[in-house]
Amino acid sequence: MRGALGVSWGLALPRFGGEMACQRPYVCNHHHVDILERDAKCLFMEASNEDHIDSSSLPDGKETRNSLDLHLASNEEPYIVYMGGSTDDKTKADPEDIYTSHLKMLATVIPSEEKERLSIGHSYRHSFKGFSAMLTEKEANSLSGHPGVVSVFRDRVLQLHTTRSWAFLEAEAGTQLKQSYPQVSDDVIIGVVDTGIWPESPSFSDAGIGAVPSRWKGVCMEASDFKKTHCNRKLIGARFYANLGDPIQPSSPNSTLYKVDTAGSPRDSDGHGTHTASTAAGAVVGNASYYGLARGTAKGGSPSSRLAAYKACSLGGCASSNILKAIDDAVADGVDIISISLGISSVFQSDFLSDPIAIGAFHAHQHGVLVVCSGGNDGPDPYTVINSAPWILTVAASSIDRSFQSTIVLGNGNLIKGTAINFSNLTRSKLYPLVFGGDVAAEYTPVYEASNCYPGSLDTEKTARKIVVCVDSDPTVSRRVKKLVAESTGARGLILVDEVEKGVAFDSGSFPFSEVSNRAGHEILGYINSTRARRGRRAPRATILPSTNEDLFKPAPVVAFFSSRGPGGLTESILKPDVMAPGVGILAASVPAADAASIPRGRKPSSFAIKSGTSMACPHVAGAAAFVKSVHSKWTPSMIKSALMTTATTANNLGKTITSSSGTAATYHEMGAGEITPQRAHNPGLVYETTTRDHLLFLCYYGYKQQIIHSISGGANFSCPANSSDALISDLNYPSISIAKLDTRRPPRAVTRTVTNVGPANSTYTATVDSPTGLAVRVSPARLAFSEGSSRASYDVTFNGKGAGKGYRFGSVTWSDGSRSVRTVFGVNVI
Repeated sequence: MRGALGVSWGLALPRFGGEMACQRPYVCNHHHVDILERDAKCLFMEASNEDHIDSSSLPDGKETRNSLDLHLASNEEPYIVYMGGSTDDKTKADPEDIYTSHLKMLATVIPSEEKERLSIGHSYRHSFKGFSAMLTEKEANSLSGHPGVVSVFRDRVLQLHTTRSWAFLEAEAGTQLKQSYPQVSDDVIIGVVDTGIWPESPSFSDAGIGAVPSRWKGVCMEASDFKKTHCNRKLIGARFYANLGDPIQPSSPNSTLYKVDTAGSPRDSDGHGTHTASTAAGAVVGNASYYGLARGTAKGGSPSSRLAAYKACSLGGCASSNILKAIDDAVADGVDIISISLGISSVFQSDFLSDPIAIGAFHAHQHGVLVVCSGGNDGPDPYTVINSAPWILTVAASSIDRSFQSTIVLGNGNLIKGTAINFSNLTRSKLYPLVFGGDVAAEYTPVYEASNCYPGSLDTEKTARKIVVCVDSDPTVSRRVKKLVAESTGARGLILVDEVEKGVAFDSGSFPFSEVSNRAGHEILGYINSTRARRGRRAPRATILPSTNEDLFKPAPVVAFFSSRGPGGLTESILKPDVMAPGVGILAASVPAADAASIPRGRKPSSFAIKSGTSMACPHVAGAAAFVKSVHSKWTPSMIKSALMTTATTANNLGKTITSSSGTAATYHEMGAGEITPQRAHNPGLVYETTTRDHLLFLCYYGYKQQIIHSISGGANFSCPANSSDALISDLNYPSISIAKLDTRRPPRAVTRTVTNVGPANSTYTATVDSPTGLAVRVSPARLAFSEGSSRASYDVTFNGKGAGKGYRFGSVTWSDGSRSVRTVFGVNVI
């Protein structure tokens, strides 16, 4: 069930005071957590229990209140009040003074007879200004008109977007891998905003790592299950945040250790945050596996980098106010890169200035911090990509050259390869009766429902100790539900016919399960029908073998079916996603027994897990960015982003163009500039520098008023051009090009780009164009020369679509000096 604000909820909460635990489902951007229901009573109960604030930890004179009673009394909701960028003076201001100023502003809208409601949740003061608080809709509207306020929006709960992958990326980089790398630094710090961290994992060992960088200003928050000693030279910081409040303050003015009550902890209970953190910068761990599958050496993209965990998400989801606070703290703490594997559903994308990730990332970029975000799991439909602001590095998900196969043995001797992660104890020596779900429907149940394994649709007497075949013509019933339905009826196993999801292995634990394509499904159903139709023939039989992994699988990479696609829903003038990275079947550290149902019988919980989603792709790019930063410590976020985009590859391990999950050639709206190749990105030759001025121009062109932009900039001396329009967004100095409307009735459209030479000082680059039939593309000049005193050059790209068909057309402009290739992809919508 979706809430009124369009947010998906999830997972079961613990019991409170003897009451039944509420359940708030949410969709992880690691692919698919089943949706459960929750009611208003749960909301109030959780508010009064989860969000209790220990008044002894608040500044003197500030007492908390019973959020349950007040919510019932005044219909308050959590809101965020965003007040723009922080000036240098504000950044250095006393936190108590900032807190007091926020209270005074709040007092202007809360009636004097309700003064007990004056309470600030989070106070934002480092890279931007604002606060969160409980408000009525009328009070929020009043605050939005305050001269110091940019926007006021509901504190919505965002969704989590939930090894061999790095070896695969290295293999795909080709011969350049043989080059010797420059000396890398171990002082790069990655902040991971997620569900926390499991510090005991060997992926967070600090063996061989030097002292914590002196510039680090972060903290290691304590809790009943998390001590200061859990942090080390690898995991150098850990914070957590409570919903609807900011109860955690330093125990003394000079303290670097935060003491909290047992209601919260940086510790991960879900596994998502541990998985993403170890993917980005986990230490090298030998003989890692998931109960024997995917065995090998697990490591992060930048094993030498440091990690800081910011637990902004809990079992109830990720509150927008917590995400903003985590980003604000991470910037102040001194991180270089922030990895965020979560976001709002594409159906409910909000304006940039009511999107907590877009707001926080803008100001992080202002302060020299690169923010990498997952693009969402709402594919394969177009216009579903999220986290699409130009100051965010947006990531799509792809497969790697490894698949998890569960072979089906039919009674006629035929072997059919399916995909799954199952640890069943079935063998070839015993076959079981094989039935189609539609043939074993429960009484009064439509065949369509039984064919799709609807809950309650199967006759338990007809399915007991049989292997059931179901289809997935109704995707509203998830694979997990279908598996539970078959298991609950006493079935011996489940074969699922699903053309779309078959590329992403489902973890069924010990229950025999295998997923096959439509073609294989046709063969299985044909076998059932043929044996059933002939008298004297033995009834159809089969078995499902436990999973094995197949390496060097081809083709790879393939764009994952769930990976959200462009163009962007808020603007089509920036090409999104930016890049693609492994996000299918990724082995990384996790919380032991985070999902008890998946533990094979007789096994101990695994310290590693295999997950899929753009959640898993995002930290791959964060780790790659950290690798580039470790080589080029002075590079800005936009330079690192440009290097990753212009060196990405569009070829798979067959040497052909990367395909989508449907088998067709992938477009740049599906894979961005292509699959990242970190080993090439440290030596890109040329980079595009997209500055804060470019981002302010974007806000002008998008349509925001000058006064609002002045506040966002922190009072910068900047004015919007008089002729601002959305079409001008295409002219921003971005590493890709997108033209939302190329009108064939008007003159050709030209855009300008400026590149900075970061390679040998004396270099000459020549342009080549790859354009689709009918679209004329001209680059001027076609040759760029650089010297000691001239490291920048500009060029124009002119598009003429008079001979092209309607709709989006894709191509690229590549600059080469003979040893380096700098590829800028484009998408042009011909109308």
